[in-house]
Amino acid sequence: MARLRTASATSAGGIVVRYEAGRPHLVVGARRRERDGRTWTLPKGTPKRGETTEETAIREVSEETGLEVRITAPLTSISYVFVQSGTRIHKTVHYFLMEPTGGDLSRHDREFDQVRWIPFDEAATILTFETERDLVARAAAAIGAATARTSQAAQPTP
Repeated sequence: MARLRTASATSAGGIVVRYEAGRPHLVVGARRRERDGRTWTLPKGTPKRGETTEETAIREVSEETGLEVRITAPLTSISYVFVQSGTRIHKTVHYFLMEPTGGDLSRHDREFDQVRWIPFDEAATILTFETERDLVARAAAAIGAATARTSQAAQPTP
């Protein structure tokens, strides 16, 4: 049995958050792939030469979603391994919490067939990859904790 070559790759992306009726929503995108049908995933992509991780995340999220975004906080990175063209690739994706500052989902690029907002509590049933489902759950917990701290700080003292 032939041994696979190995390589590493890095990408960056984001979880774009907005609130509708007090509920947090995030942007997801779908693409058709021959081997596994339609996949729903978070926006992310590969750095261009000389870009920082943050610059890559903002550019890729903007291109793939059609939204103008800004980073509000770093998130943890996720890692996974896949095989492509006889090479085993260890990929690390750096994620950031983001908020939209403009743009429109109808302006997304061809990376995704469809882009839409979903409530955070539906991400576990929509996102294809477990690593992304786990990341969104951690982001939801962080958003909930931050919202609780903000609400408590806004309460008048007795």
